[in-house]
Amino acid sequence: MILKNMFLTRVVFMLLFLLPNLAVAANQLDSVRIWAAPESTRVVFDLTQVPKYDSFTLTGPHRLVVDIQDTGAKVNLDKIANNSKFIKKIRFSSPPKKGILRLVMDLTKPVKSSLFTLPPTAPYGNRLVVDLEDTDGRSSAEPTVRRSANQSSRDIVVAIDAGHGGEDPGSIGPSGMHEKRVVLEIAKRLARKVDSTPGMRAVMTRSGDYFVNLNKRSELARNSKADLLISIHADAFTSPQPNGASVWVLSMRRANSEIGRWLEQKEKHSELLGGAGEIIQNTDNEQYLAMTLLDMSMNSSMAISHSIAGDILRDLDSITHLHKRKPESASFAVLKSPDIPSILVETGFISNPGEERLLSNGNHQEKLANAIYKGVLRYFQSNPPADTLLAKSSSTKHSVKRGESLSIIAQRYSVSVNSLKRVNNLKSDVVRIGQTLVIPGA
Repeated sequence: MILKNMFLTRVVFMLLFLLPNLAVAANQLDSVRIWAAPESTRVVFDLTQVPKYDSFTLTGPHRLVVDIQDTGAKVNLDKIANNSKFIKKIRFSSPPKKGILRLVMDLTKPVKSSLFTLPPTAPYGNRLVVDLEDTDGRSSAEPTVRRSANQSSRDIVVAIDAGHGGEDPGSIGPSGMHEKRVVLEIAKRLARKVDSTPGMRAVMTRSGDYFVNLNKRSELARNSKADLLISIHADAFTSPQPNGASVWVLSMRRANSEIGRWLEQKEKHSELLGGAGEIIQNTDNEQYLAMTLLDMSMNSSMAISHSIAGDILRDLDSITHLHKRKPESASFAVLKSPDIPSILVETGFISNPGEERLLSNGNHQEKLANAIYKGVLRYFQSNPPADTLLAKSSSTKHSVKRGESLSIIAQRYSVSVNSLKRVNNLKSDVVRIGQTLVIPGA
């Protein structure tokens, strides 16, 4: 009896010792996915449980080493699709001790890495994410301003943002359709229409299936000197009934909070206000002047956003049901920059079976892109920025008469003297009798 009890005690002790290790060791690496963007790469390790991990870098050659504790793997890393310009290959390596899964990324150059975990979200489970970014600070999306041959006018730049992407599928429809794919198709169609319009140019925040940080999207628009940012999404709800398109603009609450953050960063003033930012840095009332100028910029941008949103809703109403007939305000992150007119278009409810079928249809995607394009074009034809090619092509001409000055002509057409000078490439306020001036849209 005593021997039996001693045997049972040993068995219980061994089970108590082994079970925790077995439970943790049960973590498995199921798959590895690489999402390559032009200036960054995201690597996702799909695991059965929340991972405990560590990482470090090596040079000669450049490598990133990731150790995941108490994890096994049955993944063939040679079969992973890899189109990243930063990663040569991902391979297994000898671990420092038993129970650790060591993964090595052979890199083409030094990169900045950041690692974090993500909880299960359909259609994915537990994930360990590795974000790699270029360290040289250069971007292929450098600010460019395309001008006409005589350098006196520029294109209107429309930044087009296809929501979600890569690891973030967005909303998923009843049949399994991902929002990220639908909105990218619509965004590409819209970009082609903008690029085919003389005097207009499209810049896409993403052109493929990869994720772009939400803060980066507004930054890309600003770096491209965009006149407008359009973010394209597909709505979703917990029940299948809601349907229809809507257009959203930045809420005043979000705009005011963003301005508050900008005012705390003096280095942002020049970026946001151009030369004015450099001037006010040398004044005693810098914060007051910055607040005034930013507030003026915000009011102008939000007024433009509302006007364009209204134009787009008119055209969407002719081709699809509207969920909201007037522009709505929200605190969406992609609308965070009150210095850039920004709108978010919900093209329909992907959670509604009928609209999911429509959104996956190429003809309907074309109609949606055309409705958005028509609204944007109509606004800029009526209100072209003074230094743009569209301002010249949609403007009127004025022949200078005796007794007329530049300020008198500007007052007559309700435009500024500076806009007249920019559009006509004038170096001074002097005009000649009989000189023909281009009058930009008022």
